[in-house]
Amino acid sequence: MGKSDMLTVGIVGAGAMGRGIAQVAATGGCRVLLHDARSEATDEALTFIGGMLDRAAEKDRMTAEAAGKAKSLLNKAEGIDAFADCDVVIEAVSEDMGLKSKVFAALEEATREECILASNTSSLSITRLAAACDHPERVAGFHFFNPVPLMPLVEVIAGIRTEPSVIDRLVELGKAMGRTPVRVADAPGFLVNQVGRGYTLEATNLVAEGVAEFADVDRIMRDAAGFRMGPFELLDLTALDVTHPASIEIYEQSYHEPRFRPAMLMGQRMQAGLLGRKTKQGHYAYVDGKQQRPEEPEAPGFDGGTFWVEPGEDAAALREIVCGSGAELDEGERPGTDSILLIAPLGLDASTHAARAGLDPERTVAVDPLFGFEGRRTVMQTIVTRPEVMRTAHAMLAQDGTPVTPIKDSPGFVAQRIIAMISSIGASVAQNAIATPEDIDRAVKLGLNYPSGPLEFADRLGTGRIVQILEGMSACTGDPRYRAGPWLRRRAALGVSAATVEPAPRG
Repeated sequence: MGKSDMLTVGIVGAGAMGRGIAQVAATGGCRVLLHDARSEATDEALTFIGGMLDRAAEKDRMTAEAAGKAKSLLNKAEGIDAFADCDVVIEAVSEDMGLKSKVFAALEEATREECILASNTSSLSITRLAAACDHPERVAGFHFFNPVPLMPLVEVIAGIRTEPSVIDRLVELGKAMGRTPVRVADAPGFLVNQVGRGYTLEATNLVAEGVAEFADVDRIMRDAAGFRMGPFELLDLTALDVTHPASIEIYEQSYHEPRFRPAMLMGQRMQAGLLGRKTKQGHYAYVDGKQQRPEEPEAPGFDGGTFWVEPGEDAAALREIVCGSGAELDEGERPGTDSILLIAPLGLDASTHAARAGLDPERTVAVDPLFGFEGRRTVMQTIVTRPEVMRTAHAMLAQDGTPVTPIKDSPGFVAQRIIAMISSIGASVAQNAIATPEDIDRAVKLGLNYPSGPLEFADRLGTGRIVQILEGMSACTGDPRYRAGPWLRRRAALGVSAATVEPAPRG
């Protein structure tokens, strides 16, 4: 299926996803038949697509000739019977198993046996959809991302009984449409939506535990971890009535895998109608479509102080910050009685770390070392840190102009918790052979716009450090969602890349 082939692609559903798929199929040289149960919706979609193609030509993103050719390939299908000669039909109706099953039953009646039947579902089981069909071998997932013309990824999902040749043909079709296809085995949430749970669920749990506010978490993940959008900005964009039900679906399909456990706070906010941008109120308020982000409090003024830095991997960088601020550095093996104690734990909360190290918890402040100390610094108190100690540490760390976010005690701070969960879920995807390590990282960067893929994060930050964070959080909380799986443990133990593929046992 290359660009030179004149394939006929049917699309059922003329909503945002269906019209986007129709647009990229037409620009990829396919004859497109678009159908919606509501005839006017099809007309509106075709008009919309034509306008988008004209605009692309006006902005020199494509030639006027190419836009005209693409528009000539778009056709309205009055009924599913019009798909009789299609090579591929893509279902893009609402995320409802009952509705999709009815559509697939009708498509089986209307199409040739050689026609591929593909679903754009983001979370429903392809195997289950196919099981209701007479020919499950021709059913596959073809999951695009919204907005389709701008998002370069498509997941090509094989159900248990899908013929390999069907996946090969869809991969070629995806390339013809200008997308980057990744091959994925059928699994709850497939690839991208599994990994995405680590970002939004863990962030929501952090706030529910009182560790930090929505804006604090977003600032840390943007400025320290390098994400384009914080998790709560993202949730407001996608809307909670989309994200939370998908989380429930993934959790139920995975037989209650703890890593995918839905966040209670997310469900409560959805029930309260705080859905995000589309309701003008989510984790942030929106006025005329513009996010009303709260002002970040100014850092307190620094009046000097004495700081002792616990020996360790990140001690030199912290000592340099202390000296650069004009503070006095306590260079004793053990801290003086008037010194503020700086620690940099991985996976542990400040209270537990201070207790284990025999440090005075009232004078102890933890600083997150995971991404270094350049973009934004996160400082964490023990449950008994004196307020004046926390204030002085905050002031000293902000003295050079670097923003500082103070949070309450938590195993793994903010960035550690979220990144460790992303890497853990990505490693689980690899361990379960849902996708190759290369495709896992590629898909997450293209589909979610993360600065690194989950396995790349582990390599960049240290697979051993990620395992240490997970083990620390698991020990502190007793929650199985933080367990480090065998994929990460083995690669950390051997000191090899998190993307290392095990060779076949029979050469």
